[in-house]
Amino acid sequence: MKKRLSLPVLLVILSTCVVVAQQPAAIKLDDGLVQGTMEDGLTVYRGIPFASPPVGDLRWRAPQPVKKWDTILQAKKFAPGPVQGWTPPSGKSEDCLYLNVWSPAKSSNEHLPVLVWIYGGGFNGGATSDVNYSGEKLANKGVVFVSIAYRVGQLGFLAHPGLSAESSNHVSGNYGLLDMIAGLKWVQKNIAAFGGDAAKVTIFGESAGGIAVSMLCASPLAKGLFRGAISQSGGSFGPPRTTLFPGENLKKLHDAESAGAAYVKNAGFSSIADLRKIDADKLPVIRGLAWPIIDGWVIPDDQYKLYEAGKFNDVAIMIGYNSDEGASFSPPKTPADYIAAVKTRYGKFANDLLKAYPVDSTTVPKTARDLSRDAAFGWHTWSWARLQSKTGKSKVYYYYFDQHPDYPVGSPRYGYGSPHAQDVAYVFKHLNASDPQTTKSDLQIADAMATYWTNFAKNGNPNGNGLPDWPAFSNKVPVVMHFNQTPHMGPVPSAKSLEVLDAYFKWRRTPEGEAWAK
Repeated sequence: MKKRLSLPVLLVILSTCVVVAQQPAAIKLDDGLVQGTMEDGLTVYRGIPFASPPVGDLRWRAPQPVKKWDTILQAKKFAPGPVQGWTPPSGKSEDCLYLNVWSPAKSSNEHLPVLVWIYGGGFNGGATSDVNYSGEKLANKGVVFVSIAYRVGQLGFLAHPGLSAESSNHVSGNYGLLDMIAGLKWVQKNIAAFGGDAAKVTIFGESAGGIAVSMLCASPLAKGLFRGAISQSGGSFGPPRTTLFPGENLKKLHDAESAGAAYVKNAGFSSIADLRKIDADKLPVIRGLAWPIIDGWVIPDDQYKLYEAGKFNDVAIMIGYNSDEGASFSPPKTPADYIAAVKTRYGKFANDLLKAYPVDSTTVPKTARDLSRDAAFGWHTWSWARLQSKTGKSKVYYYYFDQHPDYPVGSPRYGYGSPHAQDVAYVFKHLNASDPQTTKSDLQIADAMATYWTNFAKNGNPNGNGLPDWPAFSNKVPVVMHFNQTPHMGPVPSAKSLEVLDAYFKWRRTPEGEAWAK
C-alpha cells in the first residue's frame, strides 16, 4: 500500500518547486556564468558588469574590460548608480558600470530585437534603478530590453590637459559616452545568450539620454553597434561656444581643458594624480563641467556640420519632443525677465525671436516658453530630421508629444502642455491605471507609444499592429506624429518660428557669430 504524504510535507515540496522554478539556469557570457530571476514570464538580470570598476587609477580613463569570474554571478539586484548629487534607489558608487536585461526569450535561439535604454539626467545624474526605467512592459511586447549605466558629472566628463596627455588619442572628457559605447560592445558580444539578435539593436534615451543617442549616431566609435535610434527630447546640433546655453552646450577640447584646469586649481590640487586620491563623493561639484565635448575623437566635430557632410551613422531614427518642455527649466517669471534673457542670449536676433515667440504684457505664456523648448530640443529634432532626410538614406520618423488635460481658463495650469520627461512613463507603460487622473486616452496613448517603439525595434519602422499609419518624414513631406488624445499625423509644430531660430543658429556658425559668442 502506497504511503500518502502529509499536507505539511506536500507544502514543503511544492514551495521548493516554486523556488526552483524562479531560478532560471545560469547562462554563459564572454566573461563567465550569470544567473538571474524569473519574473512574470521574463528572465531578468540586474547588475551585470560590462567594464572594470572605474576607480583608483582608472578614474577618468576610458572603460577597461571586465575581469572574468569563475563562480556563477548572481545578477538579482541593481548595482549602485553613478556618483551624483542625489542618491538613486540602488545607492551610488564610483563602481557603477553595470547593465540589466529583461528577456521574454525561452531559448537563446530566438534572435529577438533588442532595445537599449540610456537614461537622462543632464549628464549630472541618473541611474538604471529608477523605477520609471523598469523594462518588463516593453520586453513583454517581444523585445530584449537592456539598460546601461554610465558615469555622470565631473567623473564622467572632466577634461584636463593632464588627462589628455595620458591618452593615446590625446583627448579627455567624454568618459560617460565611452561607457555607453562599451555597454553597446558588450551587447554585441553577449546578447545572443539572452535570446537577442546583435544585428537588431536599437538605442533609445530621453533628455541627456536622447542627446547621447544623437551623439552616438555621429560618433565613428559607435559605428555598427546599432541599426536604429530613438531620441526623446534629444539631439545635439548646436554650435560650440565657451559660454554655454541650453541647445549650445558643447565646448571644444581646448576650452574644456582650460575649464578643467581651473577646476583642479580651484579645488586646491596641483595634479590629476592628487585628485584621484580623493573619495569620489568628496570631489567638488561644478555642473558646467558635466557635458560631452567636441574632442575630435568620440565627437569629431560640430554635429550639424557632420550631418551636412553625410558623416554620421546612417540608421533609421525616431525622434521627437514634448509640447511644453520650456515649463520645466526655470522659465522667466515676468515679461521683462523674458525679454532681457532673449536679448542677452540672442543678440541681434532677439527682436525677430521676440516676434516669433511672443510674450504677453503681464505673463510669460506658452508662446514665449516655446523658445526655450525649441532652442534646447525642438530645433535640434527638426534639424536632425531635415539633415538626415537630405544627406542620409535611412528613414526618419518624427513625433510631438502633447498628451495633457485641457486645463480650464482661470486654472493655474491653463495654457500648459506636456512638460519635460512626461513621455517616459507612457513609453514604458508605467501609468497608474487606478489613479483617477489617468484617463482612458492616457492608457491608449501609452500602449500606442510602447507598440510604436517596439515595432521600430523589430522592423526599423513603427507601423503595424493596427496602429494609425505613421509615414516617414521628408523635406518634401514634413509630417509629424502627434500624440494628443489619439495618435494622429499633423504638421511640424511652430514651423515658422523654427525658421527664425534657424537663422540665428546659421549666423552663429559664421565668423561674426562665432566671435560674438566668445
